[in-house]
Amino acid sequence: MSGKRDTKLYLHLKKWLEKAAVDYNMIKEGDRILVGVSGGLDSLVLLNLLNTRMVFLPQFSMLAVNVDMGFDQEYRGYATLEKYLKENGYEYIMEKTDIGPLAHSDYNKKNPCFLCSRMRRKRIFEIANENGCNKIAFAHHKDDIIETLLINMFYGREISTMMPDQSVFRGKFHIIRPLAYIKETLVKKYAKEKNILAIKDMCPTSKTSRRLYIKRLLDYMEKDNKDVRENIFKAMSHVKMDYLPSRDVDGRALYEMSAE
Repeated sequence: MSGKRDTKLYLHLKKWLEKAAVDYNMIKEGDRILVGVSGGLDSLVLLNLLNTRMVFLPQFSMLAVNVDMGFDQEYRGYATLEKYLKENGYEYIMEKTDIGPLAHSDYNKKNPCFLCSRMRRKRIFEIANENGCNKIAFAHHKDDIIETLLINMFYGREISTMMPDQSVFRGKFHIIRPLAYIKETLVKKYAKEKNILAIKDMCPTSKTSRRLYIKRLLDYMEKDNKDVRENIFKAMSHVKMDYLPSRDVDGRALYEMSAE
C-alpha cells in the first residue's frame, strides 16, 4: 500500500467502514459482493474503499454492477464509467436499459422515483443471482439514513429507515451499506482527494426530489444547531416506546379514539 493512500482521511473512512461492517456482521469469509455502481461519487468511493486491504474483515470478492437508466441516450457517461472500471482492474457488468424513461412516462407521472428504483433493484437482484453474489452493497451513507427516516415520517406516515444490513428473499441475499457510519461531506472530500469524478446525473427529477427537499431542510436547521443530523442519527438508537402512542387494551389506535 502506497504512502499516498494512507492519508488521515483514508484511515478515518476505513476505520468507520470496517466498524459498521463488524457491528452489523455485514461481510463473512468467502462472500461475493455485488457493488451497485451508479456512477455517482458515493458508489465510486464505496467501490474504491472496498477494494483496499482490510484489517478486521475476512476475504471476499467483488463484482461492480451498473444498470444504466437510459436517460443519456448517447451513453457518454456509460462509456466514461466503463473506462474507469476497466482501467482500475475491477470485475464488472454494465447493462443499458430504458428503465428511467419508462418510469417517467406519462402514465406514471405521480411517482417516477418509486418505479425507477424498484425496477433497477429487481434487475440488480437478478444479476446477483446469475453471478453467485450473496451480498449486495449500496453506497448509502449516514446522511441517507437520516434523510430516509424523515422522508418516511413526513410522507409515508411511519418511523423507519434504511438498515445497515438487511436480509431479503428469506436470507438468500443481504443488502449491506458499509458507509452507514460515514457523513456525506467526508465521502465527497475523499472523492476529491482521490480524484474520483462522478458521472453526471441525467435524471429529470433529481433536482426536485423529496430527498433534496429534506436535505435542504436539514441544512437550514443546522444553521441554528450544528448537531441536528447527528442527534437524529443517535435518536434512532434511543427509542422510548413507553413515550410513543400505541394501541389501547381493545386494540383500537389512540388516534382513532381522539378523532371521535
